[in-house]
Parts: sequence; C-alpha cells; structure tokens
Amino acid sequence: MKHYLLIILGILQCLIVVQAIEHAPAKPINQEQLQAIVPYAVKGTVQTFTKTVHGGVQHVVIKSADNTSQIKLIQAHLQKRAEQYKAGDYSVTERLHGAAMPGLAQLKTAKADDIKVQYQALDNGGQIHFSTEYPQFVQALHEWFDAQAQDHGNPDIPGHNSHHSPAAE
Repeated sequence: MKHYLLIILGILQCLIVVQAIEHAPAKPINQEQLQAIVPYAVKGTVQTFTKTVHGGVQHVVIKSADNTSQIKLIQAHLQKRAEQYKAGDYSVTERLHGAAMPGLAQLKTAKADDIKVQYQALDNGGQIHFSTEYPQFVQALHEWFDAQAQDHGNPDIPGHNSHHSPAAE
C-alpha cells in the first residue's frame, strides 16, 4: 500500500511540474532573436500591435525617416509575412514565440477566406491589417496580438493609433 501511495504522489508531483512549465509566463523576445529572422535593423524600428474590433494591425516603422534602405527592407519583409499569413502559414511566428503562443493554434485552423490579411506600405515602414467576421478568430487574433505585444513590447507611436479606433472599423 505504501508503494502505491508513493507512486501516486510521484505522479502528482510530475503533473504539477508539467502544469507549472505549461503556464510559465513567456519570456520577452530579445532583439537578437528577432534580428535573426528579419532583414532590417531591429534597433532602428518601432513595432506595435493594435487590436481592433475585427482583429488588429501590426506596424513596423523606422525611427529615422530618412533611412530609405531600411524602410524598403521593412516593407519587403512585411509584404512577405502578409502573404504567408494569407496562406495560413504562421511558422515564423511559431518558431519565434513557440507553438503554445496564445491564439496561434486557433489561427492555424482558419481557412483561406476566414481571416482577411492586408499589407500596406507606409512612408516610414509598413503595416499588416488582420480582420475577420468570425468571433472565434477575432478572439484568437486578440490573444495573439496581446502575446506579441507582451513579447515584443508595445510602445506608443504618437498620433498613430487614433486611426485604428474601434468605432472606425
């Protein structure tokens, strides 16, 4: 009987450790990790994740507006990522943030037309706009944006977020 209790206690202890690992807070992404997957100079940019009523907008803008070569690299990268997202390919995000990233599993179940993904070049960088009419994907996008904001930081860009207000969408 003592052996059974010890075995049960051992199993419970293992389960507790596994639960603690699964629910451990994600470590913020450092600039070196991000730099390994993007072609532009991360330190010279600001990246934001703004939730909207139907999804959200990811911005990457340059800190120095006269750095046209970096702006072109940002734009090419975001355009490529938007095409990947349109195809349901979240592999780069998964490699950087992990398979357990909030919202990611649900986003990967979306069919091609379930989530609208639009790239737009900006004078100082670019943006990807994600929108959907399906509540489960809106929720997944919001969870995904919250996790991105937590991992990357989410600084304010003065005067930038006003055109993404929920009422305007």
